Amino acid sequence: KTFVIFKLSSFRRNLRSELKNSKKIYFYDNGIRNAIISNHNQIENRNDIGALWENFLLVERKKYNFYMNNSSNSYYWRTYSGSELDYIEEQDGHISAYEFKYSPKKKPKIPKAWIDTYPESSYQTINRENYFDFIS
Repeated sequence: KTFVIFKLSSFRRNLRSELKNSKKIYFYDNGIRNAIISNHNQIENRNDIGALWENFLLVERKKYNFYMNNSSNSYYWRTYSGSELDYIEEQDGHISAYEFKYSPKKKPKIPKAWIDTYPESSYQTINRENYFDFIS
């Protein structure tokens, strides 16, 4: 109730393989997250850089959607078998899937279960080279 965190629910369309009642928690401010875990090291000396990057991108996307008056539903996606996508955005009947990677060298593959189940959706990997288009 203090607006320090927000939750993303899991995206599901009543498939047996998709998580149904799961949530991921994010901080509106990575500084608060860092204070709670007592880690203020420089980014190159951190082992949680992926989590920081994901949190940063989600907060900035949330701001962008608010300021642009984009009404969209936000989720993450995971199956019981372990397939996962970091962020799902549903707007005007279109589903967009995103995977966040801090390193531009990492080229994740879109999960086959996602492609098979949601072939009409779009997919994009967001990294340090292309993130600005995602948040602005």
